[in-house]
Amino acid sequence: MCDKPTLFSRLPLADTTPGPGTTDLSAIAVGGLATPGGLPPADGGADESPAARGSRRRRLWELPTQALCPVIGVCLPMQVLRRRLGKVLGGQAQGNDYELHCGAINECNHRSSVSEALQKELDQRYTVALRQSAQHKTPEALARWWEAAQSGNDVAGALWGALTHARCDAALQERVLRDIHMLQHQVGAANRADLQRMDELEDENAVLGRELAQAQSRSTRLLAERAQQLESSQAECLRLRGELMGRDTLVAGLREELQQLEESIPGLRHRHEQARQLQHQQDRIHQLERTLLAAQQMAEREQRRAVDVQRQLDAAEAQLAQQQAAAVPEPEPALPSLDERSVLCVGGRPAVVPIYRQLIERTGGRFLHHDGGEEDAVAKLDASLAAADLVICQTGCISHDAYWRVKDHCKRHGKKCVYIESPSASGMRRALGSLSTEERAEAAPLQAGQQD
Repeated sequence: MCDKPTLFSRLPLADTTPGPGTTDLSAIAVGGLATPGGLPPADGGADESPAARGSRRRRLWELPTQALCPVIGVCLPMQVLRRRLGKVLGGQAQGNDYELHCGAINECNHRSSVSEALQKELDQRYTVALRQSAQHKTPEALARWWEAAQSGNDVAGALWGALTHARCDAALQERVLRDIHMLQHQVGAANRADLQRMDELEDENAVLGRELAQAQSRSTRLLAERAQQLESSQAECLRLRGELMGRDTLVAGLREELQQLEESIPGLRHRHEQARQLQHQQDRIHQLERTLLAAQQMAEREQRRAVDVQRQLDAAEAQLAQQQAAAVPEPEPALPSLDERSVLCVGGRPAVVPIYRQLIERTGGRFLHHDGGEEDAVAKLDASLAAADLVICQTGCISHDAYWRVKDHCKRHGKKCVYIESPSASGMRRALGSLSTEERAEAAPLQAGQQD
């Protein structure tokens, strides 16, 4: 469809009109295109399939006919094609875009000034793509490069670099042409969608323009109303200033009269001051009386509450005495001898830490403490665990991270670890007692074996 012959008209130039009876060789039509210089076309057209050429890239006129349409249509923008053809013709190429496209395809079927100019333009425009394609030495590598380039931004350069590559065989050429054919369909559909979107945007722009005009009209009306309010406010301000000046004049007159009265009655100011102080003292007395009454009422309530609490305390002491008389005291577990071993206590409230220290040092051990991540960093726990011989973990007062660190370390290194749910001195004694029981249980088989 795009390879039908068309005519490119050459613009008439000054002093180039041939005389009568002569032939203008520069205007010889070659394949429907007027080419300057009268270059004769090359014999024969391009082969339909690429032949082995070593490492030399194919030229534009060596491409098959079915490849010229996508190459010229995709790789050369219409403005560039029109400018190049006009430069070759020595003027301005006449005709619409379709005629220029078809004429260029016809001229590129063989070597001519048009095909050479377009070859030079394509090589200059897609130098980067040609360098990238030259790095691939096999048809398979070139096919992978073309597949990756389709999702990039330079599909035109990839098309030119793939079709003119020395290793582009017939199968790859057919694949590239099929891919670019479908891509052109997709681009056309996208253009139609863009045009539809453009129409929608134009309609939306018209609506927004009308809304903007209405908003400007409202703004103008509001500005006029605001200007009117401002004028009214300024007039009101002037009126209030006049009233203020009148009041200032009246106050000044009253002050003069007051001064005259004070001068006429000696000690008037002192009497007024005494009257104000007397009123203040009376108010203070009333306030103190109310406070005293409230304090007396509160004291009575507290006294009644103290009597009730004393009764409850007496009853509780009697009940406790009965329970203590009936209960049998449990013997406290014997504390083991730690023999200078390091005991790490993980967790615990700050108030019970000194009690823990006293219990452990009383049994001959060295006390180590880590709060389980409350204030101390959890990362420091590993060093404390490495330095400890025994570990006492208070599960209710440490973070989850610290708990799993303690459990994992003791399991991996075979260290004894006792878990306490609530922090208390009795719990610590039981934990130390359990350590003593375990040590005695472990030492019994050893002693029996030594006796045997």
